[in-house]
Amino acid sequence: MDVNGSPRPWSDLTADERRRWIHTTLGRLTTSKFRAGFTLNAKDRAYARSRGEAVILEHARDLLKRRVAPAHPARDGKQTPFRGHPVFTAQHACACCCRGCIEKWHRIPQGRPLTDDELDRLSALILAWIRRDLARHPQA
Repeated sequence: MDVNGSPRPWSDLTADERRRWIHTTLGRLTTSKFRAGFTLNAKDRAYARSRGEAVILEHARDLLKRRVAPAHPARDGKQTPFRGHPVFTAQHACACCCRGCIEKWHRIPQGRPLTDDELDRLSALILAWIRRDLARHPQA
């Protein structure tokens, strides 16, 4: 946090600080029975493994940018499906599914577009959640 209580820009954090923020945030999310109940299905795990982390991170950023980044997203609260792509599941697990959840869990106010820094931070969180789910469900 800076002197005004705002989080430091994602780009200014060291790799260790980024890992700590992700670890702490994922830990907070697991205190919610709803958020902790999400897991990828076999098809989404296979998709994530076949595409690789760089592509999944790109998908996460693109989906966030198109669906939740605007100040007033279309169908806010209903714009993120529960299945169909590993990022969709991860968005719900990470409270990045709508602007209300983003405000509640990540303290990013509604009514203004998400910044590039916020998109980077939330995309990294989504990728970390997917990475953790894949590690918990090794390939057969």
